[in-house]
Amino acid sequence: MTQRRLKTLLGDYPGTLALKKGDVRSDHIAFDFADVKVPSSAFKRVVRDIEFDVGELAVFTYIIARAFNKPLELLPVVVVARFQHSFLLYNAGRGVIRPEDLNGKRIGIRSYSVTTSAWLRGILQADAGVDPKSITWVTFEDPHVAEFKDPPNVERAAADKDLTTMLLAGEIDAMVGTDRLEKDDRLKTVFPDPAAAAQDWHKRYGAIQINHMVTVKRSLLDSDPQAVREVYRMLRESKNAAPPAAGGIDLTPVGLEANRKNLDVAIEYTYRQGLIPKRFTVEEIFDPRILGMG
Repeated sequence: MTQRRLKTLLGDYPGTLALKKGDVRSDHIAFDFADVKVPSSAFKRVVRDIEFDVGELAVFTYIIARAFNKPLELLPVVVVARFQHSFLLYNAGRGVIRPEDLNGKRIGIRSYSVTTSAWLRGILQADAGVDPKSITWVTFEDPHVAEFKDPPNVERAAADKDLTTMLLAGEIDAMVGTDRLEKDDRLKTVFPDPAAAAQDWHKRYGAIQINHMVTVKRSLLDSDPQAVREVYRMLRESKNAAPPAAGGIDLTPVGLEANRKNLDVAIEYTYRQGLIPKRFTVEEIFDPRILGMG
C-alpha cells in the first residue's frame, strides 16, 4: 500500500517523541515534518495559508478560526499546556503591582489574541476583578487569524521597541513574558505566588490551561477520513509512550472527555473577552466525524 504523506507542523515534546522518532507507525500515512524549531512562529501558515495537512495550533487561535469558518478541524489532542500565572511580570524598581492594581494600566503583549495573553486576561477578569477593556494592550504582532480585528484599546508598539525595554523604562506597567525572556532581577511576577495561584485555579476549575492542540485540514478529513483516524491514533499512542506527567497533573490529555472542562473554560474566556461573537459548546468546535473516532 502506498502511504499518503502529510505535510506536518508538530513540535518536539515528550508526548510527540515516539511519533517523530518513527516508533509509532502506520501503513496508511507518513509525516513530512516541517523544519520549524518553534511551532508558534508558523501558526499564521497553519491558519492563514492552510499550508499543513496536520498542524499544531494555539487553542485560542483555533477557537477564533472556528468563528470565521476557517477550513481546519480540531483533534482532541493537547501537545502543550501550562499554567500561565508566572508569565505576567512587572518592574519591581517602580513599585509593587498586584493583579487587582491593573485596571487602567498599560500591559505589553506579543499579540492581543495569542493564547498566553488570552488566558491571563481571562484569569484577571474572573479572579481579580480586572476589566480588560480598561487596560491599554500594547502589541508587537498581528493576530494569527487575519480576519480578527483588535479592539480599540489595543495599540501597536513602535518597531524599535521590545517588551522588556518598555517595561524597564516605565512605558508599560506590566508585560506578558515568554519562556525565552531574558532574565532580569527587576522582573517580578504580578501574582505574588504564581505556583499557589495556579494550584488554586486548577482546584476551582478542575481544568488545565491548554496552549497548543492539533488540527487537520478539512479537505483531508473530507477526502481521506482514514488518514485523520490514523493521525489521531498515532498521536494517542505517542502520548501513551511518554513518561507519566510530573506533579500528577496530565498536561497533555487526549480525547473529548479528557479535555471537556479544559475546552469549556477556554471557550468561556474567549467569549467573555469578545474574541468570538457567540459562545460555542465544546461539541461545536469539533467536526462530528472526529468526535465519532472516539
